[in-house]
Amino acid sequence: MTTIIATLSGLVPFLMYFGTALILLMLFMSIYMRLTPNDEIALIKDNNAAASVVLSAAFVGFSIPLASAAANSVNLVDFIVWGLVAGMAQLLVFLVFRRFYPLVSERISKGEIAVSIKLAGLSVTVGMLNAACITY
Repeated sequence: MTTIIATLSGLVPFLMYFGTALILLMLFMSIYMRLTPNDEIALIKDNNAAASVVLSAAFVGFSIPLASAAANSVNLVDFIVWGLVAGMAQLLVFLVFRRFYPLVSERISKGEIAVSIKLAGLSVTVGMLNAACITY
């Protein structure tokens, strides 16, 4: 019984970190979808695979460093700060990519998968690097 009680003592911190992570994820996705001229949700409902690939990769690309921030933070405030830093880094990647591919949004709207895969790969790659840098 003592082991179970000791194990469950981590439930409150888990709920705090997990709840905060979900809020940060929703905040990131809200900002991400505002940065793009596309209505990704409508495109996905219309079976646009290109939009689905990019939006899914944005979720994953941000979730990876967010998980690293949760695992390496010293407290909840530290987690929030590094989660916000990770989000800004991921959003910056999209803005830089858009500079090199100015028609990316139009191409995604048309369902062009090649540019979507490239942006998706970049989002996940930068997310992994971002996560590695949030270790101390």
